[in-house]
Amino acid sequence: MDQETFNLSLRKFLKTVGVGSQREIEQVVAKAVASGAITGGETLAVTMTLRIDALKFEFMFDGEIRLE
Repeated sequence: MDQETFNLSLRKFLKTVGVGSQREIEQVVAKAVASGAITGGETLAVTMTLRIDALKFEFMFDGEIRLE
């Protein structure tokens, strides 16, 4: 394994995940506020799942997103 290639690829993947997931969360929260499904003052419980099928690996990250 080439450690430099691995690290660069991993960083690129994590950047894509970070930017993409932020955009998706912003959009779904905006739609929920606009539709009245939430008021915009909530704290939302969130879970992010990391899965690597080839390694039969799965890990879940739990947290919260505060809207106010």
